[in-house]
Amino acid sequence: MSEMIKTEQLRYHYQDEEGRPVTALDGVDLEIGRGEFVAVLGHNGSGKSTLAGHFNAIRLPSGGTVWVDHMDTRVEENTYEIRKNCAMVFQNPDNQIVATVVEEDVAFALENMGVPPEEIRRRVDDALKAVGMYEFREHAPHKLSGGQKQRIAIAGVIAIMPRCVVLDEPTAMLDPRGRREVMEVVRVLNERFGITVVLITHHMDEAIQAGRVVVMHHGRVLMDGAPREIFAQVDALKGASLDVPQTIEILYELNRTGAGLPLAAMSVNECADILQGYLAG
Repeated sequence: MSEMIKTEQLRYHYQDEEGRPVTALDGVDLEIGRGEFVAVLGHNGSGKSTLAGHFNAIRLPSGGTVWVDHMDTRVEENTYEIRKNCAMVFQNPDNQIVATVVEEDVAFALENMGVPPEEIRRRVDDALKAVGMYEFREHAPHKLSGGQKQRIAIAGVIAIMPRCVVLDEPTAMLDPRGRREVMEVVRVLNERFGITVVLITHHMDEAIQAGRVVVMHHGRVLMDGAPREIFAQVDALKGASLDVPQTIEILYELNRTGAGLPLAAMSVNECADILQGYLAG
């Protein structure tokens, strides 16, 4: 698997309100392959959103290097291609919606890129169909729900046909229904279109849907592995001020009473099977 994103000893510093230096990223080494679905977890201030900003060249390293599709983000001439190949979706969809009609909003970036009108029409229709919002193409975005707005924002990203999409807590402002809608679209991006997905989140139920989980803590990569591997390390996660999926939490609490159950339940059904076997034994 060739790499889509690579960081090497990435460091990033900024100044606080009193002018004191603050280290946000402290020597991050990370590789994300093409077609991967990676969730990045971390408590507030862990550096996860700062890391995401480097993948789109919104932020540039204070030290070390970031390559996106083999392009060095520090080289100014690469910025346009980097942002075309690695698109960002942010927390608040209202900050990304610029037009008064849905299809015009999805077409906005394409028009700025000089894409021919007939190609714009095809891409907009395809993108809206991909996120299940084609029937709303002539609606006003401000009348849509939060989840629908976020799906429109994602459609705008799909339309430019990036190789990678970085989503920075895209469900943070949504209700449970909106979160489910957005996560369904995220899976479509990865599974149907083969787009590399990097999901910054603090929701454990979203992270378990990824193929790989990276845990950030104090500006460093604390853990990196498959969801089952990561979430079985409950004490380490709690030490990093993170929760675990409720299914794992139930088994963990039972183990504190001596149950000796495997911490391997990524779904309610898996948890039920483990509990049923425990009770039957």
